[in-house]
Amino acid sequence: MKSLFPTQLGRDAAIGAVIVIAMLAMPSLASKGFVFILGTLSLHIVFGLSWNLMFGQTGLVSFGHASFFAIGGYAYALTARLYPDLHPLLAFSGAGLFSAALALLVGMVALRRSLGVYFAILTLALSQIVYLVLSSIPALGREDGFTGIRRPMLDLGVVAIDLAQGNNYYYFIIVVSALLAALLWWVMHSRFGRAFRSIQQDPDRAAFLGINVQANRLAAFAIASGVTAVAGALYGPWLQLLTPEVAHWTFSARPILYALLGGVQSFWGPVVGAAGFAFLEYGTRTMHGFSEIIIGTILLIVVLVFPGGILGGLALLGKRVGSKVRNETRVEEAP
Repeated sequence: MKSLFPTQLGRDAAIGAVIVIAMLAMPSLASKGFVFILGTLSLHIVFGLSWNLMFGQTGLVSFGHASFFAIGGYAYALTARLYPDLHPLLAFSGAGLFSAALALLVGMVALRRSLGVYFAILTLALSQIVYLVLSSIPALGREDGFTGIRRPMLDLGVVAIDLAQGNNYYYFIIVVSALLAALLWWVMHSRFGRAFRSIQQDPDRAAFLGINVQANRLAAFAIASGVTAVAGALYGPWLQLLTPEVAHWTFSARPILYALLGGVQSFWGPVVGAAGFAFLEYGTRTMHGFSEIIIGTILLIVVLVFPGGILGGLALLGKRVGSKVRNETRVEEAP
C-alpha cells in the first residue's frame, strides 16, 4: 500500500499541520495555565530548532545561543517603548535582523580563528557578557528586568487585532512559531541545507568540492541567531517581563537538551525534546528540591539508552521489529 504522503515535504507538512491545529484548539479545551505553558513551549521549540540548524547541519556547537534570544527580546522591548507607533511586525522582524547582523560580526571573528570546543567557549563567553551587560544597564531594569512589556495592536490594514485581548497573543505566537519552523525546514532541505550537511559530514571534502565552508557556517550561525531572536522578541510580551536570566548560560543549555533528547539527526528531534522536557517540568513542578534531580536522572537515562535521542531510538526499534517480521515471513514462506 502506498503512503498517503509519499514525499518528505508532504509527511512533514501533515505532521506540522496537525500540531498547529491541535495547539490552536487548546484555548477552548484547556486551562489558562496550560495554554500559557503551550505558548512558551512553542517558542522553546523554535529555540531548539534554530540551535539544531547549526549543530545538526554544520557541526557548530554554541554554548551561548541564549544571548541572541535575550538580545532579540530586549531589542523588541526597547524599540516598542521608544517607538510605540512602530508597527509590531517591523519591531519583531527588526529584532531578528539586528541579531542576525550581530551574529555575522561575531561569526566573522570567531569562525575565522576557532572551531569546535573553542567556538563553543567563545559563544559561552558572549552569553555571559550579554548577561552582565543586561544586569548593569539601568534603562533595561538591571537584575529586576525589563517590565511593562505590552502586547501590541496588530494592524493588518483590513482589520486591527488587539493582541492584549483574550487569547489573541497566544494564537499569534503559534502562527509565527509555525512560520519560523517552516523557514528552518526550508533552509535545512534547500541547497543551503545540502551544503550544510556536507560540511557536517566532512568539511575538507566539502571544501574540495567547491563549497565555501566558512561562508556556509557563518550563514547557518546568522540564520539560527536571527530566528531565535524573533522567538525572544515574542517571549517578552508573552511574559510581559524580561530578565537577564534569559541570557545566562543555563538558559543556553535548554536547546542543547531539546536536540539531544529528541534527536539531532531529525528535524522533529528538538520538537519532541522540547515537548518531553516541558512535560517533565510540568509533572515535577510540585516536587520542590527533587524536580531537578528527577529531570536530570531521566534525561541521563534517555541519553545513555538512546544515544540518537528519542526519535533515533524509535527509528532503531522500528528497524529491528521490521527486520524480525521480514525474517519470520521468509521462514513461513520457505518450502
